[in-house]
Amino acid sequence: MNNNQKDRFLTIWKQLTRFFQNEKTQKNARVTYQVIWNLTLILIIVGILGFSFAGGVGAGYFAALVNDEPVRSKEDLKKDIYNYEETSEVYFADNVYLGKLKSDLEREEVSIDKVSEHLKNAVIATEDEYFYEHDGVVPKAILRAVYQEFSNATVQSGGSTLTQQLIKNQVLTNEVSFDRKAKEILLALRVEKFFEKEEILETYLNVSTLGRNSSGRNIAGVESAAEGIFGVEAKDLTLPQSAFIAGLPQSPFGYTPYTQKGKLKENQEPGINRMKTVLKRMYSNGYITKEEYDKANAYDITKDFIGKTEMPSEKYPWLTYEIEKRSIEILSVSLAKEDGYEEKDLKNDDLKDQYLALADRKLRQNGYQIYTTINKKIYDKMQEVTKNYPNYGYDKTAQVVDPDTKEMKTVSEPVEAGAILIENKTGRIISFVGGRDFKREQTNHATASLRSNGSTMKPLLVYGPGIELGKISPGSVSANVPISIPAGKMWRPGNYGGGSYTGVTTAREALKNSYNIPAALFYMKIINQGPASYLEKMGFTTVTKADYSNPSMSLGAMSNGVTVEENVNAFGTFANSGEFVDAYMIDKIISKDGEVIYEHKAKPVEVFSPQAAYLTLDMMRDVVNSGTAASVRNRLAFSSDWAGKTGTSQNYWDAWFVATNPNVSFGTWLGYDTPKSLQGTYNGLEYNKRNMYYWADLINAAYKVDPKLIDPDKRFEMPGGIVSRSFCGVSGLLPSSSCQKAGLVKSDLFIAKYAPSKADDSFIDGRYVSVGSKRYGALPQTPGEFTSGGFMLNPDSFADIGLKYVDDPGSVIPGGEKSGNVVGAKAKLNDNGKAPDPLSITISNDKITWGLHHEGDVVGYRVYKDGKKVASINAGESLVYKVGSGGSYYVTAVDIVGKESSPSQHVESGAKKTGSKEESTKNKDDRGKDKIANEDKKSDSKEENGSDKETDKEAEADKETEKETDIDKNKEPAQDKDQNKENTDKENPETDKVQDTVNDKEQDTDKAEEEEE
Repeated sequence: MNNNQKDRFLTIWKQLTRFFQNEKTQKNARVTYQVIWNLTLILIIVGILGFSFAGGVGAGYFAALVNDEPVRSKEDLKKDIYNYEETSEVYFADNVYLGKLKSDLEREEVSIDKVSEHLKNAVIATEDEYFYEHDGVVPKAILRAVYQEFSNATVQSGGSTLTQQLIKNQVLTNEVSFDRKAKEILLALRVEKFFEKEEILETYLNVSTLGRNSSGRNIAGVESAAEGIFGVEAKDLTLPQSAFIAGLPQSPFGYTPYTQKGKLKENQEPGINRMKTVLKRMYSNGYITKEEYDKANAYDITKDFIGKTEMPSEKYPWLTYEIEKRSIEILSVSLAKEDGYEEKDLKNDDLKDQYLALADRKLRQNGYQIYTTINKKIYDKMQEVTKNYPNYGYDKTAQVVDPDTKEMKTVSEPVEAGAILIENKTGRIISFVGGRDFKREQTNHATASLRSNGSTMKPLLVYGPGIELGKISPGSVSANVPISIPAGKMWRPGNYGGGSYTGVTTAREALKNSYNIPAALFYMKIINQGPASYLEKMGFTTVTKADYSNPSMSLGAMSNGVTVEENVNAFGTFANSGEFVDAYMIDKIISKDGEVIYEHKAKPVEVFSPQAAYLTLDMMRDVVNSGTAASVRNRLAFSSDWAGKTGTSQNYWDAWFVATNPNVSFGTWLGYDTPKSLQGTYNGLEYNKRNMYYWADLINAAYKVDPKLIDPDKRFEMPGGIVSRSFCGVSGLLPSSSCQKAGLVKSDLFIAKYAPSKADDSFIDGRYVSVGSKRYGALPQTPGEFTSGGFMLNPDSFADIGLKYVDDPGSVIPGGEKSGNVVGAKAKLNDNGKAPDPLSITISNDKITWGLHHEGDVVGYRVYKDGKKVASINAGESLVYKVGSGGSYYVTAVDIVGKESSPSQHVESGAKKTGSKEESTKNKDDRGKDKIANEDKKSDSKEENGSDKETDKEAEADKETEKETDIDKNKEPAQDKDQNKENTDKENPETDKVQDTVNDKEQDTDKAEEEEE
């Protein structure tokens, strides 16, 4: 600064000094100061008053907004916050994980210590960077949000902390209003007061909605997201994976990589860009280094997405639906009891439906752990066998109602299958087969399909109860000939093929060979004692009042049918020494808090005595060892003490085989959903063998998985109180000397108190004649040369074998070698009042032959040579005579009272006649030889007669084979020829149930051909 500038500055300064020192200036300055000061004070006061007013109004407004919000305790808040849906999980036996039950939202809870640190940091950096610093709300963020709301700003940044989001999702609603926001703030402050930060973060991680998983199901919670998107647990998530999941809550279904069908989206850019945003925020907030950021940002996250995954309901459809159904039933009872009801109250349909619906909702929301009895390996093997089994039979067409159009349409139906394996002592259902293809038919043929059980009913309803009631023993005798039982209309049950009539048979033989007629007669002995009640004790749930009085129930003709499960379960009663143990699949149910809310407890029901159970088992052993199921043994990969029963329902609609050993009971069923005949060969096998081979293949598969379970070392043990006794095979009584002479003594097991004690009086000494294969009592006038010494059956002694229902009492002992020299007392020939007509004979190769006389009273034939009788031949023998040296022969017929016909035409032998003494002597010797030959011929003729009968059998068998061939060619099995025509009367279905003849064809092919005769 130069001198001139200094001078100028000093001059100005002096002028200002003089101005302020001037009295007038000072006076004006004091006035101005006072005014400014007063104005400032006024502004401060107004400001303070305005702020106070505004604050009061704001506080009052806030108080008004939350006025109706209750003051929640810590327990109330905890209950609300932790009240989120969680998917129930299902386990096979031995805690083998099966999967999650189907629900609208899949969620799996996880504790905070099992969540990746990367994921926790990613969520905080993205959703609430001040999470560990605030007390539930961030004022700055709230003011910013309020300003944006009032200013209608285009960008709405929001002001919710994680705590507030938790309150919004779990306690309040998503409503956009000041009212809801005020309550949210209030509750967030209370939550922060009551809960630790880690508790709040854990809950948030479990409730967040996170899009869809690889099955296309909606998911919530980071554990479900980790498993459903990347196939790992939440604790094992990498940095990129964590960032991807942390970015999902902003737009779960926009960023999710999967479609509703579980397929990967074509465009994954939205989710990837959001992941990169999360990574950037993690880096900005110091959670990751620059190196980690760059590496994660460049990572191709799409290669971590897992492909489409089958849900349990897709991989195990029959099993998961069965578990759901049974779990819901269990929970419905539990919930009803909590509300003060008893299980019997649920018989009310409306009340039952109410609790079933409630149980269904809780099952899908409450995160239960359901433990089942199903052995995964055995179950998988059985499904594999079912899928690949080649011998089910032909597909057939059926008329069904279209569910959409409600019109009839023609569909092709395959043979369906059902099977179940149950552990006897516990009732555990180890495995089952619900069907062949769930996509085609959803019916569970093991647990839900009701079908007639055919002859598998016999041990359950006839023999077991009959033995228990003391009315039947294995050695009990029954008629096995055509019968008629009055039951509304006359019921005429028949054996398979219309034959297999043996005159009489024992209970053991009848069950072994599955004779229907003896079963029906045995049942008539006990029907008035309500044997159907035994079925109900053994778990049959479909027995009706009408079933109690229906005779055809003995052959399986139930009103409603029975499931495979119930039928097989009942057979386990015999293996359990007469105790029924109900089958079950749900072992226990545990809540997400670890509380056991259900655990199965067996409640055995005493049905049979150990003695009755064992005798029924012992009879069923014969079925498997040498009876109708004998062919199954050659198919087994192991040897076990099996006892079982085959079965076929009316019209060959259902094929069954059920068997039990000391450990397990197992049964199979084959049939069409719309009942149709299974009869006819397929791949060279009749339907009964196709079912038994299926049974064998399934049980072999189970054996390979668990040999000790399927093939126990022990056998069925005979309890005390059982004795072995001899009895007469035609009466079941103690054998008399006459019975012994007749060769009809048998022996079997009896319950000691029911062993036979009365001596047999069935026989009367007498003589009989034979005509063809039949026998008749001789008359006093009958020539002795045609009679045989034997025993006449006393009809008065045969009421107990069902004689009153027998169509022809004389057929009870039809003859043949098996019945020895026994004949029914009522089997008599009546004299026709005249001498028989003469015969017509032929000679060839030195043999004279003739046919059975056309008149029914002829009992024998006399052969004459040169006018002298040289032989007497019984009408039941082979009608052949071998001639000796030359001579003239003729034959006469003799009737029951001794009248002889005129001679037949004469025939000459081929030898020349001579008058020499030597030749005369020779002829005499020849006649002696002829006599001896004729004596030998009598015994030979019996063998020939038997051979003829066998030939007849073979011829009949050939006919049956031809029929089966025709059936096979047409692929349409023939209907049961032995069905009573009245059974097809559609106008009276109730009577039809009684009239249905439930013929049982379970014999092996060769055996069946024998028994048809």
